[in-house]
Amino acid sequence: MTAAEHGAGTQSSRETASVLLYSDDYTTREKIRTATGRRASVDTPLIEWTEAATHEAVLDYVHHGDFDLLILDGETGKLGGMGLCRTLKSEVYQCPPVMVTIARAQDAWLASWSEAEAVLTYPLDPFEVQEAVAGMLREGSALSTRS
Repeated sequence: MTAAEHGAGTQSSRETASVLLYSDDYTTREKIRTATGRRASVDTPLIEWTEAATHEAVLDYVHHGDFDLLILDGETGKLGGMGLCRTLKSEVYQCPPVMVTIARAQDAWLASWSEAEAVLTYPLDPFEVQEAVAGMLREGSALSTRS
């Protein structure tokens, strides 16, 4: 399935939210998907997940797709989520909101440098993950209805 097939239009005009999840570790991606669930909250749409294990795939998906939220693993080797976030924010016009994961709370300054809108800290707490994802989806929905 191509990135373009993952969602045309805005979240407010769909019954699903399109979320791109990046990590080179399958178990990390699975933990984030499981913690979030099929729907982050009762007032947010069902989530349609797209997964990427390489930064090249993320760049391709973002350049050719339409996502409501990007979740990037800051602990990914080679090019982590924070560096990738910074690249996306500087290269992609109207880049979707980005949430990055960090291993230590002290790395929050680096997440701020990356221009991420939200941060999740390991170990992941399912309640916090759901609340953060739901908040980002609600915020994105509010922005798209104002445009």
